[in-house]
Parts: sequence; structure tokens; C-alpha cells
Amino acid sequence: MRIYEYKLDGSKHQYAALDEAIRITQFIRNKCLRLWMDGRGVCKNDLQCYCTVLAQDYSFATRLNSQARQASADRAWVAISRFYDHCKSHKPGKKGYPKFQHDNRSVEYKTTGWKLEPDGKHITFTDGCSIGRLRMVGNPKQKIADFPVKQIKRVRIVHRADGYFVQFAVKADRVIDHVPTGKQVGIDVGLKAYYTDSEGNTVENPRHYRKAEKKLKRLHRHLCRKHKKSQNRKKARKQLARAYLKVHRQREDFARKQASTLVSSHDLIAFEQLQIGNMVKNHHLAKSIHDAGWGRFLCWVKAYGQMHAIPVIAVAPQFTSQQCSACGATVKKSLSVRTHICPGCGLVLDRDHNAAVNILAKALACTLGRRETSGSPENASGQTASTPLSRRKTSKWAG
Repeated sequence: MRIYEYKLDGSKHQYAALDEAIRITQFIRNKCLRLWMDGRGVCKNDLQCYCTVLAQDYSFATRLNSQARQASADRAWVAISRFYDHCKSHKPGKKGYPKFQHDNRSVEYKTTGWKLEPDGKHITFTDGCSIGRLRMVGNPKQKIADFPVKQIKRVRIVHRADGYFVQFAVKADRVIDHVPTGKQVGIDVGLKAYYTDSEGNTVENPRHYRKAEKKLKRLHRHLCRKHKKSQNRKKARKQLARAYLKVHRQREDFARKQASTLVSSHDLIAFEQLQIGNMVKNHHLAKSIHDAGWGRFLCWVKAYGQMHAIPVIAVAPQFTSQQCSACGATVKKSLSVRTHICPGCGLVLDRDHNAAVNILAKALACTLGRRETSGSPENASGQTASTPLSRRKTSKWAG
């Protein structure tokens, strides 16, 4: 499935109609969730049938396309099924009990309720919300009309701080012919450098949020000085939201480009299976970890790895920094010590470089069929990588 996104250009009346469709979506989703909370044995089909009841009871709900109402019910069921899965798997901590939405910003159509113009630059929504014909602004070389309409399975309208966007979910497989390079690499993500590979190459951490923090604080102060429910406060909120959106897009763009470059230039990639959710509990480093965006970067590495059909292997992070990559001896060091100095073999290496070499060695040992303990999740290649039996578990901060 491939996603194509375009910005929508329309009138104020059309934007108001889009907001109305989004509010109806939120209303149906919350009503379906209430039905599940009040009843027993409610299944997905019951929520789909309940959409018809809501359309009969509430006149404004009939303005939204019938399949769009069903998609709204599907959203409620996704939250419910996720909660069930967490309970069955005995996930530690909170299980994610479904909550009512109050700030929904999207509406999703299936195969009806919209019509794509032959020029590929306009889309018309034909349901009762009176959205009408909108112009799509995007890459002039990229036309959604090049795909048959039958391949478009979903059309989603998303409201962001800088306008309205339409997303097309097209059923198409993206396969890239990977040019073999004969290179295998292990990467160690960090805060000083974005990541360091097993060859000693580093990528500088861009720190997008840190660079924009001064401007964001100023916009926050401007927002706090405005009177509530005033027009000036609404303008200040939009300015602040656009500033945060810019940081988000910078981080996302950087992660995608680095992941694409890394995957296209190697035949095997190994990385640490970090528990980022636990790491951000350290309040001294939480902001820097969120700013680095390791999770998005590793997600794109795995996604591009599948497109290029190369193995992307996750290994356990225990002892990757403490163990010497030359002789295997354990050299304990705190997080502030950035240089690995082995008293046994005399190896002097950057801490992250040493960890990246160990990560690659773990991955290669796993691919060669070496038996290791179970318990770590499967990686992108369907293989399980974890710590040998002779080692104890430790935290990332110890390594």
C-alpha cells in the first residue's frame, strides 16, 4: 500500500464543510465506543450496523457518506481490539482502555463518496456534506490519475496546522532493485551523534527541536498573554502549531533520508532493539531522546530494508558498549565516558564505534545459526536476536 498526499485548495465554505465532516466522524466513533462500553459481546459487525441506527436517529449524520460512517466505526473497533490484545498478552502497565475523542482531525472515505477528475488535479466529494470540488496542490510530476481508480482503496482528509490535505491509499507494491555493495554494517544510535556505524562513520545529530526551542518559547509566551476565546488567541495558537509542525516535518524528513541512504549502500544492517519508552523516563535525557527521533529512524530503516529486500536485524542492547569488540573483555564505564579503553588488549576506540562493531557481530552470529535465548521480539527479517545464556540483562545506560 502506497500513500500519496496533496494539499487541498478551496473556499472558506468548503473548509467549514470539511470541519463538519470531521466532527461527524468523531461523533460516530464516540457513539460506537459508548455502545461497546454499555453492552456486552459487542463485535465489529454490531458497530457497523449501529451506523445505520445513528443515521436514522440523527439527521446530521446522514450527510456523511455511508462508507465513511463505517470507517468511523472501524476506528472505534481498532481501539477496542488493541485493548483486547494488550489484555490477552498481559502487557505490563496500562492496557490502553479506549477513550472518547475530542480533537479528531481526519475523515476517511472508502470507495464511494468521492470522484477524481480526469486531469488528476481536482477531487469532488459527492456526499451530503456539501464539500464540492477541491483543487489538489502537489508535485506537478506526480499525478494520482496515473493509477486506476480501482487501486485507490482509501481517501482520507487530514486537517493540519497549515491547511487541509488529502491522502490516497493506493494498492501498489513498491519494489526497488537493490544494487549489491558487499557491505555489512551495525549502527549505534546516540545523542552526541545521530548514529555511528561499525566502520567508524558518524552522522551529526541535527537537534531540530533544540534549535527551534527559543522560537517556540516565545510563541508560547505570546499565546499565554492573549485573552481566552479571542481571535488573537486563535491566531497565536495557529502560529505555535505551525512551528511545532515544522519541527516534526524536519525530523521526519531527516530520518527518511538517512534511512534511505543507509539501506541503499549496504547489504545487511544491524541495530539495537531499544526500549525507548523506558529510556525517556530518565527526565535528564528525555527531551534529547525525543528530539533525536530514534524510533522513526529505525522504522524507516526497516521499511526501506523490506523494499530493498535486504536483512535488517535487531539485536539485544545488553553489553554492546561494555564489551570490548577486539578481545571480548568487559570494560565497565559510565555513560559520561565516551572512549573505550581496554586494559587487556589495549584497544582504544570511540564508545559508540565499539558498540556498533559489537552490534554487527551479534547480528552475524545470529544469522549463522548461533543458539541464543528467546524473549526478544522478532526483527524485520523474521529472525530472533537476543543475549547469550552466559550474560545477564542490563540496561542501556549500563552499556
